[in-house]
Amino acid sequence: MAYASLLSLNQTLDQILHPNDQTEQPHIIMRYLHEKVSFLLYFLDIYSPIQSKKISDLEGRIRDAAYEAEDIIESHISNQILSQSETREDRTESHMSNEIVSEWDQKFEGLQKIIQELHSVSDEVVNMWEKNEIQALQPSNSLPAASSKSLSTNKSATVGLVHDLMEIKKLLTRPNSELEVVSIVGMESIGKTTLARKIYVDSLIANNFDIRAWVYLSQNYLEQEVLKGLLNSLRGLNHESGEESIEKLAENVSKSLKNKRFLIILDDVWTIKEWNQVKSLFPDNNNGSRIILTTRDLQVAKHASHLCHPYSLTWLDRNKSWNLLREMVFGEEHVPLDLETMGKKIIRRCYGIPFLLFFIGGLLYKAERTLEYFQYVASNIGFEILDPYDRGYDILDLISFSYNQLPHHLRACFLYMGVLPEFHNIRRSNLIKLWTANRFIKPDRSRSLEEVAEEYLKDLVDRNLILVTEWSYSGEIKTCSVNDSVRDFCLMKAEEEKFNSDVEYLPEFHDNLRQVSILTDLKNKITRFALKRDRDLRVRAITFFSHSSQNDAHLITNFRLLRVLDALTIRFQDFPVEIVELVTLRYIALSYWMKHTFPASIAKLYNLETLIINPGKFRSIFSTTFLPPEIWKMSRLRHLLFVRSYLPYPTDALIGGTFFPFENLQTLSNVINFRWTKEVIKMLPNLRKLVISYENDGRTEWSSYCFDNFVHLHQLEVLKCIFFAKCYIKYQDPLPVNFAFPPKLKRLTLSGCRVSWKNMTVVGSLSNLEVLKLKFHAFEGTVWELNDGEFRRLKMLLIHMTDLEHWKVDKTHLPSLQHLSLRYCYNLVEIPSGIGKIPTLEEIELCECKTSVETSAQVIQEEKENLGNNGFKVVLKDKDDTNISS
Repeated sequence: MAYASLLSLNQTLDQILHPNDQTEQPHIIMRYLHEKVSFLLYFLDIYSPIQSKKISDLEGRIRDAAYEAEDIIESHISNQILSQSETREDRTESHMSNEIVSEWDQKFEGLQKIIQELHSVSDEVVNMWEKNEIQALQPSNSLPAASSKSLSTNKSATVGLVHDLMEIKKLLTRPNSELEVVSIVGMESIGKTTLARKIYVDSLIANNFDIRAWVYLSQNYLEQEVLKGLLNSLRGLNHESGEESIEKLAENVSKSLKNKRFLIILDDVWTIKEWNQVKSLFPDNNNGSRIILTTRDLQVAKHASHLCHPYSLTWLDRNKSWNLLREMVFGEEHVPLDLETMGKKIIRRCYGIPFLLFFIGGLLYKAERTLEYFQYVASNIGFEILDPYDRGYDILDLISFSYNQLPHHLRACFLYMGVLPEFHNIRRSNLIKLWTANRFIKPDRSRSLEEVAEEYLKDLVDRNLILVTEWSYSGEIKTCSVNDSVRDFCLMKAEEEKFNSDVEYLPEFHDNLRQVSILTDLKNKITRFALKRDRDLRVRAITFFSHSSQNDAHLITNFRLLRVLDALTIRFQDFPVEIVELVTLRYIALSYWMKHTFPASIAKLYNLETLIINPGKFRSIFSTTFLPPEIWKMSRLRHLLFVRSYLPYPTDALIGGTFFPFENLQTLSNVINFRWTKEVIKMLPNLRKLVISYENDGRTEWSSYCFDNFVHLHQLEVLKCIFFAKCYIKYQDPLPVNFAFPPKLKRLTLSGCRVSWKNMTVVGSLSNLEVLKLKFHAFEGTVWELNDGEFRRLKMLLIHMTDLEHWKVDKTHLPSLQHLSLRYCYNLVEIPSGIGKIPTLEEIELCECKTSVETSAQVIQEEKENLGNNGFKVVLKDKDDTNISS
C-alpha cells in the first residue's frame, strides 16, 4: 500500500499548497515533503512490479511514513477547523489553508523525522537504480485498459465450461413440475461457482423463473445469516431484517417463494446437516422450481439430488486447456509458434483446473507478449499438484503471484474488494465513488477521477481479478464481484498491509488500520472497537453491511479522521448531526426518514464529495426533504443523490453569503420542480447524470422550468425526467414541444410528458442514444412513424403504458436495436414486421399486451429461427413480474 498511501498524502498536500485564491506562500516544509512524495510516486509508477521482492522493505517504510505524515497533517487541519469560532465559519478555504500553513513550524516537528525517513528511502532507491538492481517498466509491458481488447477475457473466460453450461440449463428447464435439486460437485476451484454464476445471470434462465436468489453458505454456516442473505437476494439489498428472529426470517423466505417459480443457488454447501436445515424453506409449488447446490462433497450432492444424478465437474484436458488459454490471451489473433510452445508448457502447470487457467489467462492478456515473459510465468507459478483433492497446491499462491504483477496504481483498488461480504455484487457506479473518495485514483488533468477509475476497473476485469456479474444494455459493467478465494486473499493481504479488517477479526492493536468493514451484527462490536482507542483513531473508512436501527453516530465520531461513512444498512431516526464535526469526510451514505428539513450544518463538511440519503423503509413519494441553501457552498460535491428533494435556487440573498459553482458535480438525483435557467446551467458545467421530477399543480406553466436549456448541459449522458400531476388533477398539460436534449446523451428515460409522437424526432436525432425508456404516456397518439436516419445507436427501447395503436417501422430505422420491451400497451395492434428484420435484435419482452401483439412476436421468432437465429427469444411477463422502476 506504499503507492496508495503516497497518493493520498500527495492529494492532501496539493490541497494545502494550491488553495483557491492563495495570497501567501506555504511553509517550505510542505513543499519539501511534497517533492519527496512526488519522487517516490514517480518511482513506483515506473519500476517493474515483478521486482517487488527487492524493495518490499522499502515499500513498508514508505507506507508507514506516508500514513504518519497524513495523520499529523489532517489531525491538525481538523483541530484548526473545529476550533474556529462561529463568526469565522464562512471564511474561504484559502484563508483557512494560510492559517494552517503558518503554524507548521510550531506544531509539526514530527514531520521533520518523516521527511528524513523518506529522504533515506529515496537515497536507497537511487542507489539501487544506479547499480541496475531495479529496472524501469518498458512502455509495452502493459496494455492500456482502454484498448480495443478491453473486457474480452472476462466475457470469454468460460470457454472450457460451455458444455457444462448447456447441460445444466437442460436440467433446469426440462418439463418436470416437481421441485428439483441440481447438484454441481467438484474439487475446490474447479469452477462450480463460476458455472453457477453464469447460469444465474443467463437471460434464458432468468426469464424461465419468476424469482431468483443466491446465498453463499461456506464452512462457517450460520442459519440466521443465510436467511438474511436469501431475503436480501430475493427482495433487494435494502431489505431490512436486522432485528428479526430466525423463525420470522424463515417465514418471510417461504412467503416470498409461495406460488412462484423460483431458482435458488446454494453455493458451497459443506455438510448434509446444512442441507437438511435449509431445504424446508423451499416449498414445492409444483411449477418447475429448481435449486442449484454446489458442493465439494459427493455424498452431500447425492443426498440432496434424489431426482437427478449430481453433475460432476472434472479437469479440462490439454486441448480444452490450451483452447481456453489461447482464447483469453490471443482471441482470434495468430499465435507465434514459440509462444504456443511455452503456452502449452504453462497449461501443463495448471493441470486442467479452470480457476488456475482463468488467472494465468488474465495475467498473460495484459502483459507484453514476449517469450521471456511467458518463460517467467511458466517458471514462477510455483506449485506442483500430485493430488488436488488433498490440496497439494495453494490457490492463494497463484493469486499472490497475479497480485505481484499488478501495477502499483491498481493494488489498493483490488484489495478494497475484500471489504465486501462473500458473494456481494456491488454496482460499478458505487464502487467508483468509493475508490475516488478513498483517494485510490491518481488525478489526471485531461480526465475526471471517475473516468480514470473506470479505466482501473476495466483493467482489473481484464486481468480476471474482478468478475463482471451484470452488464447494462449499452454494454457497460453494471455490477461486479470477486471470487471467494480472491476475497480471502484480499482480506489476508489487506490486513498484512494494515489496510482493512472486519471488526470481528481485528487485531488487538493496529496503529495504521485504514479501512474497517462491519459484516455482522453491529451491536457491541463497534462499541468495543470505538472505545478501545482515543479520538486519534487513524481509520479512514467504515462500511456497514449489517442491519441495525441503533443510532451510533456518537461512536462513529470517535473516528475523527474518517473520509468514508457507508452506512446505508443502519436505520437512523434522524440525521446524525454529530458527523458534521468530521470535517475530513468525503463520502456519506445514510438511511433515515428525511422529515422535511435537512441540516444546514452539512455545509461544514467542505471536503464532502458524495452525499447519498435513502429513506429506507419509509421510502415513498411523500418522503421529501428541503435541502438548505448552504448546500451551494459545498463546491467539492461530485455526487448528490436523494430519493426526493427540493433544491433551492441559488441566489446571494437566499444563501446570505458566498456560494460556488458546482464545477465538480457529476450526479444530481432526485430534485423536484427545479428551474433550469441559463445561470444554473453555467453552474453545472460537468453534470453527467440527472434524475429530476416535476409535479404539476395546475397553476404553474411547464415553460417556467426552462426545459429547453437542457441542451446546454454539454456533458450530460444520463437523464431521467418524470412528470406527474397532483392527485386532484386528472390530466396534466403536455410538455412544451420546444424541449431539447444535449448531444452526448446515452440513456434517456421520460415519463408522463404527454408529447405527440410527431415530436419524437427530437429524441431520434440524438446520435449517441443507446437506451430509451418511455413510461406512463411519455408520448401520446395513435400512430408513431419513424423517420430515416433516427435512432442509429439505440440498443434498448421500452414503451410502457401508451395509447399507441399503429407503429410504422422498417429494418433501417433501428439498426442497432437488441432489446424491445412493450408493457401495458393495451391499444397496440401488432409489432411491425420490420422489427423482426433488424439483425441485431435479441429479445422482445411483452407484458399485458393484446393477443395479436403476442402473435406478431411469435411470428417474428419463427422467422428468426428459420434464418438460423436460435438465440432470439420472446419473453411473456405476468403483471406481478414487471419491474419498471429501473
